[in-house]
Amino acid sequence: MIKNHKAVKYGLVSMEKVTEIIEIAYEAGEGILEIYKTMNSVEVEYKEDKSPLTEADKKAHSIIENRLKKVFDYPILSEEGKEVPYEKRRRWKYFWLVDPLDGTKEFIKRNGEFTVNIALIHNQKPVLGVVYAPALNLLYYGEVGKGGYKIENGKKEKLSINYEKEKNKITVVASKSHLNEETSDFIEGLKNYYSNVETVSIGSSLKICLLAEGKADIYPRIAPTMEWDTAAAHAVLNSAGGKIVQYKNVPFSEIRRLPELLYNKENLLNPYFVAFRKDAFRT
Repeated sequence: MIKNHKAVKYGLVSMEKVTEIIEIAYEAGEGILEIYKTMNSVEVEYKEDKSPLTEADKKAHSIIENRLKKVFDYPILSEEGKEVPYEKRRRWKYFWLVDPLDGTKEFIKRNGEFTVNIALIHNQKPVLGVVYAPALNLLYYGEVGKGGYKIENGKKEKLSINYEKEKNKITVVASKSHLNEETSDFIEGLKNYYSNVETVSIGSSLKICLLAEGKADIYPRIAPTMEWDTAAAHAVLNSAGGKIVQYKNVPFSEIRRLPELLYNKENLLNPYFVAFRKDAFRT
């Protein structure tokens, strides 16, 4: 149950509670920036999969976990938290799925393109998401059924779902760190449908957020990700009318009909996927 459960109706959180979640993301971001500004002295550790884990991960995780527990009774599944056995979490109807610092490579490279990700999952689907890039002073949040928003340098604007797309042009988001042969082939295949295929790159879950605000059309991720990498941005994209579907090698026109990503699976590894904004397939 959630504390003050009257704030929740049909799985959606009141604006007051959404504001608290945003404040938690801001606080975690401040903790990250304190370390980010002293990068010369940062101690880098490595997890079993050899991906870098910094002091900032741990600090942000502690802030988010402690603050969420004060406001909500939902369980928390975090990349930097303890593993929860599937037999226990499979019974969760609601839970928080958190990545305290998404884009650790971007953090270490000091390009600013890393984020704090906080998502609320209900019955395997993301219903609320907050994505905060503290070094860029940029935050996205969205709640399914209530719309999505961007707050940049203190200015708030609604993520419109009525984008005008240039005919015969498509803008593809590509990962800076994971542009493999399969992804390159997918992008090349788009030229069978569009005369103008443009590619943009950005780090972490900001790639999905670009779709939500209409700065790009489609993001193929034919490479491994974990559930906490995508959940918060997935909710933001859904709130703006977009989708993330499980990738299969099907005709381009059929991609939109593929099943969406689900969360809280026994294996927390995501299948390959394609994310796209609303009306991305119009030519």
